[in-house]
Amino acid sequence: MTSGTMEREKTREAVGAMRTSVVPSAGAAASAGAAGGMAPAAMDKMVVSNLNLYYKEFHALKDVSLTFPENQVTALIGPSGCGKSTLLKSLNRMNDLVEGCRVEGSITLDGSDAYRDVEVNDLRRRVGMVFQQPNPFPMSVYDNVAFGPRTHGIKKRAELDEIVEQSLRDAAIWDELKDRLKKNALGLSGGQQQRLCIARALAVRPEVLLMDESTSALDPISTAKIEELVAELKKSYTVIMVTHNMLQALRVSDKTAFFLLGEMVEAGDTDTIFTNPGDPRTADYVAGRFG
Repeated sequence: MTSGTMEREKTREAVGAMRTSVVPSAGAAASAGAAGGMAPAAMDKMVVSNLNLYYKEFHALKDVSLTFPENQVTALIGPSGCGKSTLLKSLNRMNDLVEGCRVEGSITLDGSDAYRDVEVNDLRRRVGMVFQQPNPFPMSVYDNVAFGPRTHGIKKRAELDEIVEQSLRDAAIWDELKDRLKKNALGLSGGQQQRLCIARALAVRPEVLLMDESTSALDPISTAKIEELVAELKKSYTVIMVTHNMLQALRVSDKTAFFLLGEMVEAGDTDTIFTNPGDPRTADYVAGRFG
């Protein structure tokens, strides 16, 4: 048996082990849905077609085409600087804020062109984002979570109270913060701040949630809570996450796309990408030979 074959066998064993973890797996969910018959194919919530993105003269994304199925978790993996976070920020036009950024190709949300047919503020409400580094506003915990709903016209205190509590519960931090709602969010720990930012994103009830390595600053217990949360969130949202944690991608994602040097090398079912990839570069990356 060659070393490459041995490494792939080890990866298959890791996949099997991860599928027995406490976090409900994507494959298990699909199997449950298919009991008694074939599960219906997921509709595509967002579609990227022939996307090229430039920062002035630098070609950051090269002819990327990728679909994001509705109510599924898609993981974007690859080494640092490969373009996965750039793609993520393109999905809700955060790259509009970067001077010299130029986008060619198309990104659609429910069939509507995100750059031509959808107003940018509406797009960012429907496609929320949680960044790698926590960025709470310099105000109370309560006001951080209520900020988005207030911006969109919700003023009744009872309604805001309900939204704040549910959003904090969804982000697995209600029990920690329920007695600190009036305290300044900047006084929280880094992990608490990040989960607060997740709650803030959920408060406006987006249709798609973008997560840019949003568990990288969290301790293992908090990370496990968020992973469990993601498995629940996909029942209501489409989740697209960037991660450097291969085991996290295995645990929570239905679909995985591998990026390298601005190109999308390969995308498909997560189990297939990790155990039987079609491109040797993907095989090398998931086996840990580089990255």
